[in-house]
Amino acid sequence: MSRIGRKPIVIPSGVEVTVDGANVRVKGPKGSLERKFHPDMRIVVDNGQVVVERPSDEKLHRSLHGTTRSVLANMVEGVSNGFAKNLDLVGVGYRAAKSGDKVTLSLSFSHPVVLEKEEGIEVEVPSPTKLIIRGIDKELVGAYAARVRSIRKPEPYKGKGIKYENERIRRKVGKTGKK
Repeated sequence: MSRIGRKPIVIPSGVEVTVDGANVRVKGPKGSLERKFHPDMRIVVDNGQVVVERPSDEKLHRSLHGTTRSVLANMVEGVSNGFAKNLDLVGVGYRAAKSGDKVTLSLSFSHPVVLEKEEGIEVEVPSPTKLIIRGIDKELVGAYAARVRSIRKPEPYKGKGIKYENERIRRKVGKTGKK
């Protein structure tokens, strides 16, 4: 049995989980999420808990068991608390500014990069070198943060670029002078 798949998901107060066949809707104080899961996985809501059961020990069912439970747990977590990714802009002149729904990044390109607002994503700029990306869907938040980071990835010599807050950049030694 999958260790993760066996764990029940405790439903916090204020969160409502509705199962309709393979479709699951999770509604909470921050919003609602809906997702269609594999029809073989059995999702049971019972006594304030959600349990994911698999029909057999086939390889497909084993691989779906833990994944289904994790995605469902992230949905419950998202509608109750939400998710956030913090990004740092490291480099001389690297700045972020928010105006309305758009975020403008100055990253030493010949032009400023403008980020459009996406559905379900909220971007905050607490300081010119910090971005906070928030949302209730963990997958969307992570994908949007990765897209922003890919605009100017951190480079290994000076460490300049857009990096996650807790990311460590592996630094390389530069060229040595002629002796």
